[in-house]
Amino acid sequence: MESHSALPLPRAVVLALWAQALAAPPEGAAPPDDALLRRAAAAVHQDDEPHTVEGLDGVATLVDLLARWARTPVEVCAVLPAPGDVLGVPAPVSAEATDAEECLLVQSADGAWALVPEVTEFGSVYERGHLVVWRAVTVPTWRTQVLAAVGSLADAERDLRGALLSATEALAALDVARWREDAADAIASLRSTTPPDWPIPAARSESVARRVRVLAQAARLRAIVDLATADDGGAVNLWQADQRSTALREVDRAARRAMSAASARYATGPEPSTLR
Repeated sequence: MESHSALPLPRAVVLALWAQALAAPPEGAAPPDDALLRRAAAAVHQDDEPHTVEGLDGVATLVDLLARWARTPVEVCAVLPAPGDVLGVPAPVSAEATDAEECLLVQSADGAWALVPEVTEFGSVYERGHLVVWRAVTVPTWRTQVLAAVGSLADAERDLRGALLSATEALAALDVARWREDAADAIASLRSTTPPDWPIPAARSESVARRVRVLAQAARLRAIVDLATADDGGAVNLWQADQRSTALREVDRAARRAMSAASARYATGPEPSTLR
């Protein structure tokens, strides 16, 4: 089974999935207890120092944040912007979210917020740690804007199929497998059907398992893009390098949109309890 560290999942995506799992428990079920809230917070921060939260009254930690969301139905979506492609991130946080390359959008009867993680590295190259502060900013209602930019899960699956074809064709044409053995391994991993070992709620329904499959495919494509854009590799001239860069930007965009679509829960979406 793949390690989540070898195939990373953005913090905002992990937090979105746990927010869905904990919010609005099924009728008759008890709200999540402190032990479950702490387990969810630990799943989000993993090897980081415990995350903190700023900008929300009465909320200082991830446990506080998840407890707040567990008291009321919420809509959530993790958005993964890039320069020139903000993917529906609200304007008040677009610059910060693009720098962070991720943002969690939350909406409830109390209002709408964007939470952007500010990550500070510390330690040596041999033992590196991360301090993470989630900065919350009140934003306008974001659902329509994000739906238009990200699309549905079905859209994401279709685009991923096209991105997979583009990635394999582009990399094969540029002989990436010859100049990067690790890239060849990553390309081969696209055929894997084993779910990555991520710290996310168990998929106990087909609809949630479908989301996990989309997340895994998108993560594998993003890993290939990271490898293939690390240097000029097998490109023998500027035209080849530009062709590869253009193709892989489109692959990365499709993968980022797919992760957002798979992380989203809107008012008309599946019950969050399916993620428990």
